[in-house]
Amino acid sequence: MKKIAIVLGTRPEIIKMSPIVVECQKQGVDFFILHTGQHYSHELDKQIFDDLKLPAPKHNLGIGGQPYRKQVGLMTKEISKILDIEKPDVVIVQGDTISVLAGAMAGKKAGIKIAHHESGLRSHDTSMVEETNRVVTDHISDFLFVPTLDALKNLQEEGMDPDRIHMVGNTIVDAVLQNLDKALNTGKKFEEHKLSSRGYILASAHRAENVDVPERLKGIIEGLRLTGQELGVPVIFPVHPRTKFKLKEFNITLPDNIIEIEPVGFLELLKLEKHARLVMTDSGGMQEESFILRVPCVTLRDNTERPETVEHGANIVSGVEPEKILAAAKLMVGKNLNPTHFINPFGDGRTAERIIRILQESL
Repeated sequence: MKKIAIVLGTRPEIIKMSPIVVECQKQGVDFFILHTGQHYSHELDKQIFDDLKLPAPKHNLGIGGQPYRKQVGLMTKEISKILDIEKPDVVIVQGDTISVLAGAMAGKKAGIKIAHHESGLRSHDTSMVEETNRVVTDHISDFLFVPTLDALKNLQEEGMDPDRIHMVGNTIVDAVLQNLDKALNTGKKFEEHKLSSRGYILASAHRAENVDVPERLKGIIEGLRLTGQELGVPVIFPVHPRTKFKLKEFNITLPDNIIEIEPVGFLELLKLEKHARLVMTDSGGMQEESFILRVPCVTLRDNTERPETVEHGANIVSGVEPEKILAAAKLMVGKNLNPTHFINPFGDGRTAERIIRILQESL
């Protein structure tokens, strides 16, 4: 097997790359982890590595907290230096972040094959930075690892070469199945806040188009307040560092029924998701995780690149107007997501195995 560079930089990437790391270790594949440092707090970074028992990154660039254009430039430059030294045969990136775009561009510039996991996802909203990142990455990648039929359709409509497309599923299923039992036995926040199963709402917000705009962030907070009040349960709100900064900048005070907690590790989050009455989020990963765990979800955005969750009745896109958020929450909260009613469109928990097998056969 040739050498693989696993480029990541954010919490979701660490989680979704973890099954690929485990599969590389299992099969004795030569690999290294290159961490851009896009997420750099303990809870969003090292805690995830510890939770999932992953080896420390061989390279950590420490590039975080920069404006978009500057961050892309710095990451691409520094990743290129590492690739010139390591000379991997393929670079794997995952998702839609700045780290993904920079990793793909650096690899392409160096003449290294690029593999994009979670290829083909589209929000069809070009105002989102993430949409630009994922589209550009797909068009310069050699291996398009597709998670769902909807993603496959998107790539076909864009005229992608079928030989580059591989339907594999999504490693988030692998990660959840591999860690759920441990999460349910080790999570502390559930007990620390004296929570009861189905006795609270779990909420999150971190995307730039939401938290960087005062009116949208205020709308989300008010929508969460109204929902918690209507359902008579507290809202547990792990506050992302970006969101915390913006709440202070915009002088927004959290209502009494929204309980702010620090960002939590993956195991803590799985337990909080599993026992929540409702998940309300702008996170793509949490939309997937709540679906896998059969917990109703409200997406606090104007669109989603996870349409399968909506099509299967497990999720609804509410926007950020308070009354619309409340209406969506009331619609979703009573849903019984019986796992016998539908097959998980995100895969069977063997996605990482398929990815490594395809790379082995191709390289």
